[in-house]
This record gives sequence, structure tokens and C-alpha cells, in this order.
Amino acid sequence: MNNQFPFPQNQGGPEGFPSIEGQQFGNQQFPGSMMPPFGQQQFPGNMFPPFGQQPGQQGPSFPPSFPPGGQQQQQGAPTSPPPSFVPQRQSVGVFAVDPGSIRGCLFRNTYIWLNNGNAFWLFPTHVGRRSISGFRWNGFMWTFYGTDLDRISSFQCF
Repeated sequence: MNNQFPFPQNQGGPEGFPSIEGQQFGNQQFPGSMMPPFGQQQFPGNMFPPFGQQPGQQGPSFPPSFPPGGQQQQQGAPTSPPPSFVPQRQSVGVFAVDPGSIRGCLFRNTYIWLNNGNAFWLFPTHVGRRSISGFRWNGFMWTFYGTDLDRISSFQCF
């Protein structure tokens, strides 16, 4: 039988694998282990650099920066309170709010009425297929808030 492996078989390793105990690989000898001795890793504290980073490169900056333009018009909460009035509720018989209809309210003061009777000012910063998020006015300050679109019974933006 012709040996297809570049190393001799059945030399003390488990189940036909060769033993690497005391063998030399390149210019380093690893006694019984393929790992270099502790403390001699190329990257202190980790065996590998962060994903996509080469040795010696600086890591990513935080918080991440967004390209100019697009829908990243405002990153944080509004700097002023919402209007001081409560708008008149429109009587609409809609079962769920469509993401396309409320998308026009992005980065605008929007009054939201929920199915459970709660109502409040929201400054939406993101509209997904089934949810909305942004900053909700609690009477004193803006706090981050998100909800499912099917919980909204109606809305009006200003």
C-alpha cells in the first residue's frame, strides 16, 4: 500500500495521527502542542487582531461616523421641546400604520396615538418595515423610544 501522507503513520499519535511531540516546525519547536508558549503571541491579550485589521493598524473609531447626506440628518435627540399643544385627533379607521406613510415624518415632531389610549410627541429617526424608533418627549426631556407600527392607531407630523 502506497502512503499518501507526507509524514509517517502510526507513530504514537491518537487513532493513526502522527505525534507532534518534540517536532520542529520552521525555526520553532513546539513540545506537544501547536500553540506557541504563553506570552509570546503576536497580539498581546488576543491571539488575533480585530476582524479586518492588520497588525500595527489603529482600531475603528467610536462612535462610528456616517457619510454626509442620506437619512443620517440628525444623530441625537432634538435640542428643543416639542410644540406645547396637543393636536386634534383625526378619525381614521386604519388597522395598522404603513411604514411608507409615516416615513415622511422622519426628523419631524410627530404626535402619536397608540391603540391602548396613550398619546405623546415622538421625534422619529428610523422607520423599519414593522417598527419605528426615535425620541419620545416625557414632559421634561427626550428619551429614546421604539414601538411596533401595528401599535399605532394614528399620527400627525409637524
